[in-house]
Amino acid sequence: MNKFNLKTLTRSNVLQMKPYSSARNEYRKTSQEMVFLDANENPYSNGVNRYPDPQQRDLKKLVARQKGIEESNILVGNGSDEVLDLLFRAFCVPGGDNVITLPPTYGMYNVLCATNDIENREVQLLLNFQPDIPKILKTINEETKLIFICSPNNPTGNLISTVNILNLLENFSGLVVIDEAYINFASAESWITQLKNYPNLIVIQTLSKAYGMAGIRLGLLFASSQIIKILNIIKPPYNVNDLTQARAIERLNSLPEVEQEVNRIIRSKVRLQQALKNISFVKYIYPSDANFILCKVDDASLRYNQLINKGIVVRNRSSLVLCENTLRFTIGTVKENEQLINTLKTLTS
Repeated sequence: MNKFNLKTLTRSNVLQMKPYSSARNEYRKTSQEMVFLDANENPYSNGVNRYPDPQQRDLKKLVARQKGIEESNILVGNGSDEVLDLLFRAFCVPGGDNVITLPPTYGMYNVLCATNDIENREVQLLLNFQPDIPKILKTINEETKLIFICSPNNPTGNLISTVNILNLLENFSGLVVIDEAYINFASAESWITQLKNYPNLIVIQTLSKAYGMAGIRLGLLFASSQIIKILNIIKPPYNVNDLTQARAIERLNSLPEVEQEVNRIIRSKVRLQQALKNISFVKYIYPSDANFILCKVDDASLRYNQLINKGIVVRNRSSLVLCENTLRFTIGTVKENEQLINTLKTLTS
């Protein structure tokens, strides 16, 4: 059974740390006009001469309202990769601890393991791209701190079943990290709704996919306020700049537009799935709850290079386990999708 204890899970040196505190951390807006002589900034206004809010309060307030949670449950990062890295640095002792990942999956988990000198205990997904729960539970030991679950999974596109995730949440005393980069394209609800029920649950989302804001690099981590407090100890003080915060707020205030774009992408995905059935060298089309389609083809390297020569860039995922001779097609605009379909029809052996 789960014997989750956040204090014993956290690195001892992190527990002893005091976070860097700038004067802006202590300052709260008032009706009084303030004179800022605390941070050695250039005093002449150009819109970005002041340091950004280190706690991104306006952004968190908006996100909290939209997600139905408290601001204390949110950590904002410079892309999802930063908040993922913070998890390693807060909870994993270099050269000693380990994490579990479920290949084929997002490649940055393994990169972050290597960067932080953490053992990656890979437990391959089953043929249906669901976790091998008995094997995962056997792989866990006292040094296992994190399990990473990408759902919908990249590159396979499928959701990880609720039963499997609940099994891990209830039987693992470490942290279960659910990466929901593609959740806006799925029919299932976010695991954010379960934060109050599972203190060892962490959910990660991004503005890079459905929100169309990949260029601003903004990631969101949702967890208990206790976990957020620990991550704030080691978070860089000004990790999200003013321009990113402003653009994120602007986009989050345009949810109807975002939803329309997501719906168009989903409709285009269905159209592309149907078209791919008529391509002779496409052997299998995997179900997808994301904004991409994974396909098994006759010769992925050949087809990839043929498409490159035609000016179309896709992703060859053949180097990953269970993904031999597969190509991943991101859903583009209607025009781009039609160009892809027409090009695929012209390719020969």
